[in-house]
Amino acid sequence: MKIAIGSDHGAFELKNTLVAGLAGRATVIDVGTNTKDSCDYPDFAIRVALAVAKGEVDYGILCCTTGIGVSMVAGRFQNVRAALCQTVDAAIVSRQHNGANVLCMGEKAVSCEYALKMALAFIDTPVDMDVRHARRRWKLERGGRLSDVSGLAADDPEVFASIVAQTEQEDTEINLIASENTSSRACREAAGSVLMNKYAEGYPGKRWYSGCLPVDAAEELARKRACELFGADHANVQPHCGSAANMAAYFATIKPGDTILSMSLDQGGHLSHGSPVNFSGKLYNIVPYTVDKTTERLDYDALEKQALEVKPKILLTGASAYPRALDFKRIREICDKVGCLMMVDMAHIAGLVAGGVHASPVPYADIVTTTTHKTLRGPRGGLILCKEQYAKAIDSAVFPGMQGGPLENIIAAKAVCFREAMQPAFKEYAAQLVKNCAVLCKTVQDRGYRIVSGGTDNHLFLVDVKSRGMTGKEAAAALDAAGIVVNKNTIPYDTESPFRTSGIRVGTASVTTRGMKEPEMIKIGTWIADVLDNLADTSIQERVKREARELALQFPVP
Repeated sequence: MKIAIGSDHGAFELKNTLVAGLAGRATVIDVGTNTKDSCDYPDFAIRVALAVAKGEVDYGILCCTTGIGVSMVAGRFQNVRAALCQTVDAAIVSRQHNGANVLCMGEKAVSCEYALKMALAFIDTPVDMDVRHARRRWKLERGGRLSDVSGLAADDPEVFASIVAQTEQEDTEINLIASENTSSRACREAAGSVLMNKYAEGYPGKRWYSGCLPVDAAEELARKRACELFGADHANVQPHCGSAANMAAYFATIKPGDTILSMSLDQGGHLSHGSPVNFSGKLYNIVPYTVDKTTERLDYDALEKQALEVKPKILLTGASAYPRALDFKRIREICDKVGCLMMVDMAHIAGLVAGGVHASPVPYADIVTTTTHKTLRGPRGGLILCKEQYAKAIDSAVFPGMQGGPLENIIAAKAVCFREAMQPAFKEYAAQLVKNCAVLCKTVQDRGYRIVSGGTDNHLFLVDVKSRGMTGKEAAAALDAAGIVVNKNTIPYDTESPFRTSGIRVGTASVTTRGMKEPEMIKIGTWIADVLDNLADTSIQERVKREARELALQFPVP
């Protein structure tokens, strides 16, 4: 057991008594002060609180004349629960009920001998794991997640109101948007850090501006972690988004007017894969490929035949609405026969790849692009992985080719995300994500709704609502009114416009991050069918919204 103890000059004697009295029970780290000379209590409270927050010690003890000042300082640190106590009973209860990990005392409030009794009681008392107290500790720690941004309440109340509304929405609704997730508090902290202040054009060790050593360290950490996580030769972590990553990959390898063979948007592809309204469709000769009309799955033999006829410079795989696993080994064989580059946009499945529940494209593809949110549940941003032979061209295409200063705060958040994805818990999340999607899909399917391709292998599925007499726009609006958020989506060979669509897209990343499992998926699937079966019945929407809210509140957002 390790205990950090600190005080100002006003509690110098009390601190020394505690250090001596606890030395036989634990490893005691005395952070000062070491004299009776006047000093500032925040300096020592910060040292102790930071040691507790970092997990370097098990407990902290802080003293000043009253104990009030040090408790105020320590309480500002996340993961620190500081308790100002004047009795042994209070010290015990602060541990049992509140999970306090920093004991604060005042030299004028208690004697040195009694303070030692309080400290011993504090470190000897286990935390009560009763559900009531656990729930309250969670609320105490997060402050409804508003403690993270409470400064804005006075500084910019209008922006604060938007954040409050988003927080309320996340807390109380069922989010099934397949391209969304909830990043960890650690990711959000890095994204909102002082690293946003630094302009850092260039790459680590080769910046145009001075003073970049701290951001160099963070960016190099993100780059190395990305390579380790996905087994890549090289990583560029600077792209601001997935589309920017795709743009850089194109710029690095082909010229405007060259041919790209990619999945059509209405078949499940992405805007940046060649939509005529996107830069990709305007700059390059895009030849789309489609899924089989009967199976609604990729026909790799047909794709090979088309690729041999078209002879593209890039065969691009990856999708934003394809519910089946991709055979990267087969695609590599096609690319080798054609003599073209193999590029994979794994934005939607990156978390599944990292978690080991979907085959990785990295061993096969020349270039892999991705976002870092979605199933990877990091910050909103982009990433490029490539073979070593393309590293220089990729880096030059990103900077100075298309971007100036990188967002070093977001890059730091990417580093956090990659580290999280290396932990055993992430593999459990990825496996559960796929299980949840399969159960939710089957629940809706068993209620008579046609599922595109007949099912799902990954984190999303598409429901053909046109076959039940409604548009995707109508279905999504009704579910939104019921507290269940999905998006309208085209389905293969859709006869409706992209603004109305024949389908909805459903994903399970966000609800899995919240801790929901198969029983909750059955509930949600039943609610979806109830609402869609009675599209105009507002009473059913209101009932489902109440029940969905009750369920959501049982699974707090990280």
